[in-house]
Amino acid sequence: MEPDFLYPQRMNEATTVPPVGLPPAAPRLTGAAPAQANASVPEPPSWLGEHRGPLDVTDNFAVLDDPVEQREFTEFSDVDGRNTAESVLMVQGMYCAACADTVETALQHLPGVERAHVHAATRRLTLRWDPAQTTMSSLARAVGDTGYRLLPMQQALSISERLRETRQALWRLFVAGFCAMQVMMYAWPAYVTEPGEIPADIDQLLRWASWVLSLPVVFFASGPFFSSAWRDLKHGRIGMDTPVSIGILVTFLASSAATFDPTGPWGYEVWYDSLTMFVFFLLGGRYLELKARDRTAGALDSLMNRLPEVCDLQKSDGRFESVSIRRLALGDVVRVQAGQAFPGDGAVLSESATVDEALLTGESRPVTRHQGEGVVAGSFNLGGPVLLRVDKLGRDTRFAQIVSLMEKASTEKPRLAILADRIAAPFLVAVLVAAAFAGWYWWQIDHSKALAVAVAVLIVTCPCALSLATPAAMLTSAGALARRGILVRRLQAFESLANINAVVFDKTGTLTHDRLLLAHVRTRAGVSQDEALLLAAAMAAGSLHPVSRAIALAAGGLENLQTPALTDLAEVAGQGMQALRPNGTRVRLGSSAFCGLDGADARDVSDSPRVCLSDEQGWLATFELQEGLRDDAQAAVSALRAMGVRTWLLSGDREAAAQQVGQAVGVDHVIAGASPEQKLAEVTALQAQGIQLAMVGDGLNDGPVLARANTSFALGHAAPLAQAQSDYVIQGGQVMDVVLTLKQARSTLRIVRENLMWAALYNLVCVPLALLGFMPPWLAGLGMAGSSLLVIGNALRLASKVPSRLSDTAPGSP
Repeated sequence: MEPDFLYPQRMNEATTVPPVGLPPAAPRLTGAAPAQANASVPEPPSWLGEHRGPLDVTDNFAVLDDPVEQREFTEFSDVDGRNTAESVLMVQGMYCAACADTVETALQHLPGVERAHVHAATRRLTLRWDPAQTTMSSLARAVGDTGYRLLPMQQALSISERLRETRQALWRLFVAGFCAMQVMMYAWPAYVTEPGEIPADIDQLLRWASWVLSLPVVFFASGPFFSSAWRDLKHGRIGMDTPVSIGILVTFLASSAATFDPTGPWGYEVWYDSLTMFVFFLLGGRYLELKARDRTAGALDSLMNRLPEVCDLQKSDGRFESVSIRRLALGDVVRVQAGQAFPGDGAVLSESATVDEALLTGESRPVTRHQGEGVVAGSFNLGGPVLLRVDKLGRDTRFAQIVSLMEKASTEKPRLAILADRIAAPFLVAVLVAAAFAGWYWWQIDHSKALAVAVAVLIVTCPCALSLATPAAMLTSAGALARRGILVRRLQAFESLANINAVVFDKTGTLTHDRLLLAHVRTRAGVSQDEALLLAAAMAAGSLHPVSRAIALAAGGLENLQTPALTDLAEVAGQGMQALRPNGTRVRLGSSAFCGLDGADARDVSDSPRVCLSDEQGWLATFELQEGLRDDAQAAVSALRAMGVRTWLLSGDREAAAQQVGQAVGVDHVIAGASPEQKLAEVTALQAQGIQLAMVGDGLNDGPVLARANTSFALGHAAPLAQAQSDYVIQGGQVMDVVLTLKQARSTLRIVRENLMWAALYNLVCVPLALLGFMPPWLAGLGMAGSSLLVIGNALRLASKVPSRLSDTAPGSP
């Protein structure tokens, strides 16, 4: 069965195929969804209207205008007082960079289209458009007229869609391979016999048999080449399939002419064996390339497509029914089966749940969430069925924020890839000119070889390997890092990161945890540390202050001791806590001034943060606190120094505190007491000295320096939501992941250079061989397919360079 994108007119015919992205027979499809269902999702423009009944499936494009469906691939925003939409869709039917240019050209000049950008390696389209001037269905129809088809991401990445595409490719490959073997069998006698040994009638019969067997190769197996070339020619462009199509067509026509009229101007020679063989080799290479591309972007796709299509919704009578997750409303209770992803952010209603949160942290170790605790969309339920109350849906979920970051990265064209695409376009014109010149030149020398040389030049010089060299490597690395919990926001950042020679760290929340830890307890005579800590914890339990939380956390291991009884517990803002004991004595927890103590009474013997405890007799205890270093901070700094990268600590904290952390982790330089403006000035001064640096911050108040640095990292769980300036988001918060990403960036750039060198070397060697007549067309087809496969295979090596556990990134690991 031919793919629909070869026949755009089919898209307007009546069909019984279910609407894109909607599961069949979802019970809530025909009822009005509760108003709160839309509370967490930006409202679509009013022109879309309300659509609660069954969708009109007589036009396959109309489903893209359905408000519920649009929320899955479109984000609406208000820019300068007008409504703007940005959609991310998959382009079906793409094979190369020239296809991407065709789709972009078809959209860019349409009314209402502000930006259209297609990534050739992932086939993703990022489209910014004005809903007041156009509709998504009209834009999709314009793309359909060029022979391609737009699909929502989840539909395009579905198993059935992949199977259909793979099945079609296999059928074409099978037909080409089977016919090529038969044609070679009929051509073989001509290679092993002397002229005149084969009777003329038998020789002509073999030619006719070869011609018949070549028909399905040309008119079926070669279909993708012809359809792609025709699309480009209709738009006045030369695509990468244009030289191949010309070569196939010219070879077949010339061989047919020699078969029908052996005494004609085309001579007696036929090239059916070369024709069928190089079509087979090209299709074989394209099929393997398709599978390799699936692996290249597969890690990103698997993360972005992990939400279930349907889930079990609990009804008011306690029964469960299967509904589309697009029909869920806030507050709904759903049942999540074992092995299924949670459809939204929410609270666990069951006693407990075992959850895989690798999407958020990069660590595959399961965690336990008890009743009332939260889980996030996209994480997997590893235990039995779990009841979940849905609190956030759609683009409000953390999963949607992560998907948005990955979509933007996967649709970006790196600078090197843009340069390669610019080179590819004029290169194709040069290929056609070179092939014509080669055919003309050889016609004067030996007209029997002229056609074979021209066809070989057309095929061998296809710049597919050149266009794939950069995006294949960068997407493979981005996918591998995503599995590790590291999100790449800009593919171009790989090039910047690979060239850095310094890393600048923020302190709080980066090298240290964003919480305080109890370091030491001092007490007056006759009072044990445990007694003082329990009393302070009882007072701190009613406060959310970081100091109170640190004391309460430290007292968590003293459950075997009785907690003191307190009354009239109150918090004095900015000073501390106070309460009454059963005997009526007042106790206070807070600053020394609040407790009525001087420095000596409070035992101010260090520069660490501290809090005092006092009663009516005076000083009772002092609790010294410190910022807890991240477990891997020192190892990460040591690993960076071993790689020849200098390190800075840039903090707005006090000099003593910053120096203490700097010495503990081993950074080369410490800059303390810096305001956000001073941080920016320090980074600018370092860059003025020729230093290429990466900034690592917590993504909350380091925006200016993160944007100014050559490349930047945001650590911590809040980063994907709050940080828009960083190039990399490390969700698990491990500092060692900075080292891992740096190693991966250097490996990525090395692979890109290898790919570009191979693509250049391939053309430097093979083009002269083809021009000189030493490369038959079938060998040219094998070389063209092999060069693309080598580039993608080389890029796939990057997937194995990212370890799955933090311990694998210790200093000295490869």
